[in-house]
Amino acid sequence: MELPHGGDWAGFVQEYGAMPLDFSANVSPLGLPEGVRRAAAAALEQADRYPDPLCRALREKLSASLGVPPEWILCGNGAADLIFRLALAMRGRTALVTAPTFSEYEQALRASDCEIRSFTLDAETDFTVTEALLERIHPGLDLLFLCEPNNPTGRTTPRPLLQRILERCAQCGTLLVADECFNAFLDDPAAHTLLNELAGHPKLLILRAFTKWYGMAGLRLGYALCADEALLERMRLCGQPWAVSTPAQAAGRAALDEKAYSEQLRALIAAERPRMREKLLALGCRVVPGEANYLLFFHPRTDLGAALRNKGVLVRRCDNYPGLGPGWYRAAVRTREENDAFLKTLEEVL
Repeated sequence: MELPHGGDWAGFVQEYGAMPLDFSANVSPLGLPEGVRRAAAAALEQADRYPDPLCRALREKLSASLGVPPEWILCGNGAADLIFRLALAMRGRTALVTAPTFSEYEQALRASDCEIRSFTLDAETDFTVTEALLERIHPGLDLLFLCEPNNPTGRTTPRPLLQRILERCAQCGTLLVADECFNAFLDDPAAHTLLNELAGHPKLLILRAFTKWYGMAGLRLGYALCADEALLERMRLCGQPWAVSTPAQAAGRAALDEKAYSEQLRALIAAERPRMREKLLALGCRVVPGEANYLLFFHPRTDLGAALRNKGVLVRRCDNYPGLGPGWYRAAVRTREENDAFLKTLEEVL
């Protein structure tokens, strides 16, 4: 079985008997911070008790860190869990998504019998959202999903246009879902987040996760931010009560203290992303100028993913994204040594 997402190291191990060099999942290459590891391990002492279903301590710490009331925060089993909860809680009739973008939006919307409309991003403009999107927002549109930066393109919507989209959604009664799970990887995260717009826009919901930045993919922890407390309560009731395990809650609290880790990771991505892009260009690939910790690239060789896999390297094939097709691939930005190993293997294959 070929899974639709990256990060299927278990399938690779089952087939080849060894771990791959995994560039298919966009997770911090620095691994789990040591303080997070210790906190999660210590929390196992409480594993005989149910976790706090309201994540009180974690929400309080997030509240202090983000400057929003704890009542505006809902924690979940990763951002994907919250996307499905939102779709079920809204039961919207119509929703608009860009193409290409994160596939869970469409999957969750289909599960709630919502009509999905698509706004196709143009490869010729490197998949940047344009003002034409404003024309697609009108009364009767229940939800708009925007991934900022977008997955798999790594592109952000220009901030002035993002502000206009937010205001247009407010005028039309459309809930704008801003997925900021990769926001921390931007060169200036504070300049692009809509966090400061929450108080004045109850029709804004922001999604974030600990998964990528803190290397917590296996622990599963995400959160939603929204001033509409009634919507968050409906979302809470649309899933199991114990969505976030005790170790994950403890890990999240500890992660918020990892300042040195964050500085090291930011410096690494800032140095390696442009270097990796230049190397891919030199190998004859077309590379989208991504702003996160991954790069979307094109090469006419459509078996490139399989050829790399045979040599122990995983990249994300993107031909199953609406708006893309054969020849498109996504690769994470990892450590210099790992990036060099990937690029060397890619050169050999090509």
